[in-house]
Amino acid sequence: MPDVDVTVVGGGIVGLATAYRITQRNPDWRVVVLEKEATLAHHQTGHNSGVLHSGIYYRPGSLKARNCRDGKLAMQQFCDEHGIAYELCGKVIVAMDASQLPALEMIYDRGQANGVNCQIISTERLAELEPHACGIRAIHVPETGIVDFKAVCERLGEIIQQRGGEIRLNSRCRAIDVRSQEVIVTTTRGEHSTRQLINCGGLHCDRLARSAGQQPGAKILPFRGEYYQLVPEAESLCRTLIYPVPDPSFPFLGVHFTRMIHGGVECGPNAVLALAREGYRWRDVNLRDLAESLAYPGLWRLSRKYWRVGAGEIWRSLSRRAFVKALRKLVPDIQGKHLRVAPAGVRAQAVTMDGGMVDDFLIERTQRVIHVLNAPSPAATSALNIGSEIVGRLE
Repeated sequence: MPDVDVTVVGGGIVGLATAYRITQRNPDWRVVVLEKEATLAHHQTGHNSGVLHSGIYYRPGSLKARNCRDGKLAMQQFCDEHGIAYELCGKVIVAMDASQLPALEMIYDRGQANGVNCQIISTERLAELEPHACGIRAIHVPETGIVDFKAVCERLGEIIQQRGGEIRLNSRCRAIDVRSQEVIVTTTRGEHSTRQLINCGGLHCDRLARSAGQQPGAKILPFRGEYYQLVPEAESLCRTLIYPVPDPSFPFLGVHFTRMIHGGVECGPNAVLALAREGYRWRDVNLRDLAESLAYPGLWRLSRKYWRVGAGEIWRSLSRRAFVKALRKLVPDIQGKHLRVAPAGVRAQAVTMDGGMVDDFLIERTQRVIHVLNAPSPAATSALNIGSEIVGRLE
């Protein structure tokens, strides 16, 4: 008999939410969570800006749309039950000129199709909600919120262990050997057998999939998102969350303003290719990661599609003045003196061989293994529902 019933690789919010759902629905199963770092939620989750997304952006019927709506409600209920602070502060999505109005209408239509409480508002109403924001029209989404996802992860971990599950920190997964009756998992802390395995490896999920004998149709490319934070005397420039109308052809939302649950306002992010899968600064270089990215044809095809956008993102990364200029399109009163550097995050973005960015959650099942191969935003908001979806695919 295998040592455990299910092994979850990855101690971020998706892995923990999945283990939580397993122990909830199958209390007799033996569950182990493997996390290579010394703490939970160390990478993508721990660098998340903490937004509870409404689901307004996503194509109706997609995994993102379905899981975000239900997942947000599940996350709010979880926070209510366990005393984790969150706030439905609302946000505005602002069109800065007439060229952005068709995209604004498309986002509004998606919001209506997805059941999101949202309204198109005038400049007068925008000025009431966000006096310092600048635009000709906007969408108000009052149900968008903010939360501390690290606190959610800590509580999920506690509950998993209370239910008899085990969390093994400092346990890097080195090899996955899928056999007919079991999966042999080799880690830095030893080896064990498991009946089923769930790969929630985030920035390393494609490598884990290949280790298990799967050939995913996309590779993870790491994109660093760099942030600034408003100094205290400038925090009044943003009351809630202020977003631009995103470029519909580019799966990043653009630099925006986000009030955080424990105080302060973040500004950003941009999106630049990181030189390591865990490359939070320009000087963080991993030669293996970089060589793998540069050797991937999908990166060069992606670069040819978006070279102008990419050049602008790099310039904003290198030039504080350029970053301030981008922020001032939304909030003209912002000045360089109002900003201080904040921690960056790295997004695991699945990119196909033809240079396409995978736009939806991507979950694949093989023999005895489920791979979560693309889980960018709104994965944190959706995590409890993604966990339920994965549990439904278990044998």
